Amino acid sequence: MTDSSDATACDWEREPDPSDSLRTFGAVVQALREHAGLSRVDFGARVRFSKHTVESVELGRRMPDESFVERAEEALGNTGALRKAAGHLTRGEAGLAAWFRRWARLEKVAVSLCTYECRLVPGLLQSEGYARAVFDNSIPPLSDEQLEAQVVARMERQKMLYERPNVPFSFIVEEHLFRRRLGGREVTRGLLDHVLGLTAPRNVTLQVMPLGAEFHACLDGPVQLLEAPERRRLAYSEGQQNGRLISDAKEVSLLYQCYDTLRSQALNPQDSRGLLERMRGEL
Repeated sequence: MTDSSDATACDWEREPDPSDSLRTFGAVVQALREHAGLSRVDFGARVRFSKHTVESVELGRRMPDESFVERAEEALGNTGALRKAAGHLTRGEAGLAAWFRRWARLEKVAVSLCTYECRLVPGLLQSEGYARAVFDNSIPPLSDEQLEAQVVARMERQKMLYERPNVPFSFIVEEHLFRRRLGGREVTRGLLDHVLGLTAPRNVTLQVMPLGAEFHACLDGPVQLLEAPERRRLAYSEGQQNGRLISDAKEVSLLYQCYDTLRSQALNPQDSRGLLERMRGEL
C-alpha cells in the first residue's frame, strides 16, 4: 500500500523547465521498471510514492528526492545506476537554452572568463532593450511569457560582472555589432550606454575588433573561455540551435592561443571605449 505521507511529500512542484538530466534520469527509471515487469502502480507501491509521482519523475517533470532514489534502487535490483545518475541531476533554468545551461553554471564559479563575439553583442553586455530586440527576432516567435523569461535570465546573468569584482572578465567584440542598429536608434543608444557602464570597472575589459583590421585570429567563429576554481581551463562554442562544451586540453589550449592573438589585433581597452563614445555621440 502506498504511504500517503510520502506520496504527499513527493508531490513536489512541477519543474518549470525540465532539464536534460531530469529527462535522462526519468528514462532510465522507466526502462528499469519496464525491464522488471512492473507497472507504474506496482512500482509506486514498492517505492511508497503515488503513480502520478512515478509518472512525473519518468517524464522528467519532477526532481526525485533522496528517498525516491534509494527505494527505486532497492526495487529495481540495486545496480547503483540510479544513485550514480542522481548525482548529476540539475534543474532546468528558465530562459536559458538547454545546450547553454551547463556553461552558465560554470560561469558562476569561474575564476576568469573570456568572450569573443562576431554575431551579437555578448549576452553579459546586452542592455535590456537590446536583449528584447534579439528575442523579438526569434523564429518561431516567442510568446510574451517566453520572451520575458529570456530577458530576465539574461539580465540575471549580468550580475556576476559587479558581484564578483575579483574575477577578470575579458570581451572582444566586432565593431559592426555596435554599428548594426538592432532594435533601432534608441535601443542602440541604450546599448552603448549600458556597455560603457558595465565595462568601466577594473575587472571588466572590452576590446573592439575594428572593421579595418587586416589580421584576425578567430575567423572560425565566436568562442568563450574560462578557468574553473580548480584551475582547469574549458571552452564553449555555439552555433545554430546548439552549443559545445570543450574540455580537451589540446583544443582548449589552441583556442586560448587564438584569443590571446586576437587581443593583440583588437583595439586596446582605452581606444575601444573612445570608439564607443564617438559612436554614441553620432546617434
